[in-house]
Amino acid sequence: MKITIELQPQIGAEILTVEIEAGITLERLLSEYQAGLPYRVMAASVNNRVEELTFAINAPCEVKFLDMRSNAADRMYQRSLCLTYLKAIRDVLGKVDTDIYNSLNRGLYTEINTERPVTDEEIKNIEQRMGKLVEADLPIRKMLLNREGLLKYFEAELSEEKRELLRYAPDIHYIAVYELEDYRNYFYGQMVPSTGYLRYFELHRYEDGILLRYPHPAFPDTLPPYVNDANLFAAFEEGRRIGQLFHLSFAGDLNREIEKGKAGELILISERLHAAKIHHIADMIEKLNKRIVLIAGPSSSGKTTFSKRLIAEMKERGSEPLYLGTDDYFVERNESPKDEHGENDYEGIDAIDLKLFNSNINDLLAGKETILPTYDFLAGKKVYHRRAKLGAAQPIVIEGIHALNSLMSDQVSDDEKFKVYISPLTQINLDDHNRIPTTDVRLIRRIIRDNRTRGNSVTTTIKSWPKVRRGEDVNIFPYNGEADVVFNSALIYELSVLRLHCETLLADVRPEDPQYGDAVRLLDFLRFFRPLENEDEIPNDSILREFIGLRPQD
Repeated sequence: MKITIELQPQIGAEILTVEIEAGITLERLLSEYQAGLPYRVMAASVNNRVEELTFAINAPCEVKFLDMRSNAADRMYQRSLCLTYLKAIRDVLGKVDTDIYNSLNRGLYTEINTERPVTDEEIKNIEQRMGKLVEADLPIRKMLLNREGLLKYFEAELSEEKRELLRYAPDIHYIAVYELEDYRNYFYGQMVPSTGYLRYFELHRYEDGILLRYPHPAFPDTLPPYVNDANLFAAFEEGRRIGQLFHLSFAGDLNREIEKGKAGELILISERLHAAKIHHIADMIEKLNKRIVLIAGPSSSGKTTFSKRLIAEMKERGSEPLYLGTDDYFVERNESPKDEHGENDYEGIDAIDLKLFNSNINDLLAGKETILPTYDFLAGKKVYHRRAKLGAAQPIVIEGIHALNSLMSDQVSDDEKFKVYISPLTQINLDDHNRIPTTDVRLIRRIIRDNRTRGNSVTTTIKSWPKVRRGEDVNIFPYNGEADVVFNSALIYELSVLRLHCETLLADVRPEDPQYGDAVRLLDFLRFFRPLENEDEIPNDSILREFIGLRPQD
């Protein structure tokens, strides 16, 4: 039987009307188009829901092929590569435990737990084994099992972390198990159909572990240059050590503590750790006698709350910091640079009046009375009504996405600067092989905040997210290595709180909305966490309050 579908072969391409045989898989349909596409397709959106290429089309629908430039296909590549990596480790080293921790250096930081350190020769053998698996183009088979079936199927092979996740996440009823030859594992996301899709990867020894590196979505057919993100690694390691100290490394640990009624303790511990870190940063600034504190981080990192709390700490030491936001230094709207679509580009550094910014900072440091701008976003221009004059040792706290870019303050002496990078670097993972992406946490935070403070729908926020992420890749992430210190704004308990605020919003996204696939993915992810329903113990100066709103005062 013939059916008609609407097909978009690649992102941004013209939509074609195509007649196909009912029951054809997406992979078979793709075979007629892949040769003419710029990148390898990893998945497809079918009626706005992401499907694996093994999906069979049995009714008229809208199909959009997705290569690694899309978030869904990029994540699918990473998961499939992890499966192949774990299989190769098993083939080379036997049955050893491997932990997949966090994103780092455009890869995943992993550790193989053996009685002795893994040698360079063994790493090379694992990489070569992965290459052979990819060359063989072996099928990656999927089975959907319920909780009881999963426990029975894996029997003694199931790690304790995975058992804990299933035991304390009652809303998870079915799990996808994937098999690659004789190796099987489960992941909370989708996979490519076979190993032949995984052409680009490398292994790189790093500290006590191994980096599993893969392409950047902007350049799907090449590996990015290696850059050592030492600051981020140190922040992740600090978070991991804290998690181990309190036996809170995985989602199952968090859910167990909530079920036991220990949510208040989790909140207290998390908030005290944040307070201690902010106190430490204020100590560093004071001891180094820095007068310019520059704070940058990606969207929804909690920069505003962090800046306020840091200023409060500095005031306790007797200083009176002046706060400046770089948004007040936007050029006049009619002078804004344009992006590739001819629209005003507010993300790039050329959107900032650098000359005025540097002049104001140097005048303030020299003790001159200075008239500072405030940007009127409705009128699209700066207005001048703030006067400021600093004392001899009075510091300036500056927050903005370009704060760590040397061009932002290139006319100010580096001896005066102290740089802080802030991001919610997730401290727990779902289990030993399923990490929690920091970008998902930030997106969930932003969905909640934008709905609460701006009335933005979930679809509006998700639609704008790729543009936000592209801006971060250009304007923020390349400069995090410039920071003197990294502040991890993640809170161990926060996903159990964010679930309550985001679940209904995500559930309201309709199947006909283009953002439906992302909403379903985030909703499925949040269901791994038991909701933390009593928020009264979250203090009003918590970074989480920037997103969920303040607690009503008695």
